[in-house]
Amino acid sequence: MEKNSFIDGIIDGVIVRDLKKFLDERGWLCELYRHDELYYEIHPQMAYASMTNPGITRGPHAHKEQTDIFCFIGPGNFKVVLWDNRSHSETYMTRQIIFAGQDSPKMIIVPPGVVHGYKSIGPGPGLVFNAPNKLYAGEGKRGPVDEIRYENDPNSPFKL
Repeated sequence: MEKNSFIDGIIDGVIVRDLKKFLDERGWLCELYRHDELYYEIHPQMAYASMTNPGITRGPHAHKEQTDIFCFIGPGNFKVVLWDNRSHSETYMTRQIIFAGQDSPKMIIVPPGVVHGYKSIGPGPGLVFNAPNKLYAGEGKRGPVDEIRYENDPNSPFKL
């Protein structure tokens, strides 16, 4: 296989789960995750939400130890791209593309070593919830940040 040549497919260890919105006259409710449906090793240690404007990309980056639990529920839609950069993985050099958000609510669990990024594709700003299993910069934000960043590398094979 040519260096930096990814094939499209499903990446081992990535979990994609449809999320269901419950609608009524008040609006909607969407259960994002349940403690009893996640492996203990990936139980969230923190949570955050981000809003991304249409056409804007976040990532790509990877983590050495952190697992991300992304929930794309809307408003907005996203193109999510994952690349298996784990040389020990059976799906090494596989790229997985997922469309998620208000039109297709999804939870996407991204294990360590899987490069990931997403682009907001509208129709307006998009909301993303993440509940990683590690604290950003460790206890009290005094530790190292577990990120390998690729977005500013012009030679990166990870292109959205």
